[in-house]
Amino acid sequence: MQAYTLITGASSGIGAAIARRLGADRTVILGCRDAAKVSDEGRHLVWTHDLRDVEGISASLGSFLEQKQATVDCFVHSAGVVKVMPARLNDFAAVQEVMNVNVLSAFQVVATLLKKHNKGVLKNLLFISSTYSIKGVKGQAAYSASKGALDAMMQSLAVELAPAVRVNSVLPGGVRTPMSERAFTDPKHLEKMKEEYLLRFGEVDDIVNAVEFLLSEKAGWITGQRFVVDGGQTAH
Repeated sequence: MQAYTLITGASSGIGAAIARRLGADRTVILGCRDAAKVSDEGRHLVWTHDLRDVEGISASLGSFLEQKQATVDCFVHSAGVVKVMPARLNDFAAVQEVMNVNVLSAFQVVATLLKKHNKGVLKNLLFISSTYSIKGVKGQAAYSASKGALDAMMQSLAVELAPAVRVNSVLPGGVRTPMSERAFTDPKHLEKMKEEYLLRFGEVDDIVNAVEFLLSEKAGWITGQRFVVDGGQTAH
């Protein structure tokens, strides 16, 4: 059976950039909600599932892999949602959506990839987290909590699955994507960001480079790590 790299959030932002880069050298499964937003270019596969539906992931992904006679050796979880809310206005449904997409869906995908159909194939797990998991930000309690949980899950999985599977997370700083566009168009926030970054604002390729490295054999002795890529933002 053909082994693929599964990428969630592959229809936009960082996930789409990761899919384009990795798809040049390997076969990938593009995970997204809307197949019309991605191009499989013939040799890749598209798995459509709304990750807000956490309970349906195992059946959906499991049947998809069996139908396509595919296995997964690398999984990159790039799907994510942001809900900016002051703590006093936190809405349970909104918080649940953030947790479902950002962390619980990843947990279910990993569980599915460890089952019989894919047993012994998985080699790499990589989660796209955020520097918000290690620094406090107003209005981002739900998002920060989801990314912190993702990093904690990463560390435990690294211990549990070693030495067969390497598990790491990438913590991007400010990178301009459709999801973060609002922050880059707010002059006041933009000025504050300029003071925080020691080098420059991040570009999507900065994150893709880190992903490509961590999935390669050059990172063969790295597991259980939070890989911060933030232009020095969290250094001070």
